Amino acid sequence: MRHAKRNGTLAIVTLAALAGLAAGAVAVYVSNTSSGNSIEAAGTAETGGACAARAEFAAKVGEAARGEVAAMMAAEPVSLASLAFRGADGAPLTLADFGGKTVLLNLWATWCAPCRAEMPALDRLQQARGGDDFEVVAVNVEKGGDEKPRGFLAEIGVEALAFYRDESLALFNDLRARSLALGLPVTLLIDGEGCLIAAMNGPAHWDSPDALRLIDTALQRS
Repeated sequence: MRHAKRNGTLAIVTLAALAGLAAGAVAVYVSNTSSGNSIEAAGTAETGGACAARAEFAAKVGEAARGEVAAMMAAEPVSLASLAFRGADGAPLTLADFGGKTVLLNLWATWCAPCRAEMPALDRLQQARGGDDFEVVAVNVEKGGDEKPRGFLAEIGVEALAFYRDESLALFNDLRARSLALGLPVTLLIDGEGCLIAAMNGPAHWDSPDALRLIDTALQRS
């Protein structure tokens, strides 16, 4: 399903039950063409410390979120370094393991149509900007084994994205408790210190010039 953005309106693209989520959450995919927005992370997020000093930078990144990524809103900078999932080899990981690298964290599932639609663009974004200072970390969050998500990624020809998983759904539920996740897909922009900078609920064209400009701003590139 394509992500429609027109005329500066707040548009609900689709509403679907999150089948398989024990918490019974509902997926709301939202598009917003305005810029310079901000959101506050609530719930269990830890405030203060080094992340508090990133507020001005988060606002700058939020101002750069326009066009195809206008729904990415500046967020209250809080530490997300403890968010946990696992790698392709099954080893446990947290965002702290990506220290020094800006991360675009994306939560997705194979039954989520907008997630499936944006995955090739996320792969192309990783190809275009991935490296020592940036990574698209796309984490599959659905119950069951690895076979289905791996098969989907192979089917669409993903080349650059690493395989990350959290079949426990704890990652999604953690972000929902922090008022950051309404449903799937959800995408967070996190700096090299593990501080949340911006967040989006819903899909986007992640290989668009607007998305590349946003990432370059987050990487403090001209």
